[in-house]
Amino acid sequence: MAKISFNNSNNLFFQSLKASVDEYFKSKRIRKTGDWRLYTKASILAPAGVCIYISLLVFNLPVWLSLFLCGLFGFILASIGFNVMHDACHGSFSSRKWVNNLLGLSLNAIGGNAFFWKQKHNVIHHTYTNIDGVDDDIAQGIMLRQTPTQKWRPIHRYQHIYLPLAYAMTFFLWVNLSDFQKYFSKKINNTPLQPMDRKEHIIFWVTKVFYAIVYIVIPILVVGPVAWLIGYLTMGLVTGIVIAYIFQLAHAVEGPEFDSVGLEDKVIESEWAVHQIKTTANFAPKSKIISWFVGGLNFQVEHHLFPRISHIHYPALSRIVQEHCERFNLPYHCFPNLRMAVLSHVRTMKKMGQKA
Repeated sequence: MAKISFNNSNNLFFQSLKASVDEYFKSKRIRKTGDWRLYTKASILAPAGVCIYISLLVFNLPVWLSLFLCGLFGFILASIGFNVMHDACHGSFSSRKWVNNLLGLSLNAIGGNAFFWKQKHNVIHHTYTNIDGVDDDIAQGIMLRQTPTQKWRPIHRYQHIYLPLAYAMTFFLWVNLSDFQKYFSKKINNTPLQPMDRKEHIIFWVTKVFYAIVYIVIPILVVGPVAWLIGYLTMGLVTGIVIAYIFQLAHAVEGPEFDSVGLEDKVIESEWAVHQIKTTANFAPKSKIISWFVGGLNFQVEHHLFPRISHIHYPALSRIVQEHCERFNLPYHCFPNLRMAVLSHVRTMKKMGQKA
């Protein structure tokens, strides 16, 4: 595959920004990892998910309440992913590596795979953000066209209409198909997968079997195949829609730029940090409720600049980042609320659906 590099010879922006951020933590005498606020969220979300799961299996609930709880269960799973897994896999949940590695496996507990995620997300997406041909987050298959350089198909004219349906399938495709594609092809999009040692092979298969037993076999045996199927679809649809929209609002909206790479090596003229600024957007920064549930992923600009800092610090860091963007004449993409970000995403997908 082609080699991509950034022109970091004059990285004054990030040097200055990093110095200011380091000074912030030094002056506050706090760690860059999580604190009681993050631990509290984890201690609420995980037991809530377990309690809902058990309630659906043990109690004879009305249909409407069962469906509601299945949807809520899907939402809780997504929130566990945003808050616990995401910080842990970035090494920012705790200052202890073993804690991060253990909690990173919460992704495996809800159907995914932490080993693949760390390469797909931490390495590829965070390095080559919005670069078509490398960034797997904008490689959504033939049904969705997210960049001007991706192949156009007639069905893309309607992609802004069927977006919810496409995103609803995200969770099912992820845990039941794409993980296995990565495992057997040993690739993430066009990037070769780092070799898996024996431990990672065992974790992959054991946790996939665990997922099948917990989310499929046990519920079928307890409530029957029809009730299970309805509940499983409800859970997965909610999880998929929430995950897809939250991550897409960071990059596939009006403002952030796209790039592409072919077979030849490419040098991005800006420094890596400036590339992150130009390709990323925030949304609803003043909403404490949204920030709580999405694990600070409404502060994606700060997250892409400092992925190893826990999301609980992003609201404070955003002021420092904005000041530096103004000083260095750089854009700071931010939508004041969730509604405006979603509408911008829909407009972007509608634009990408038009034939050039």
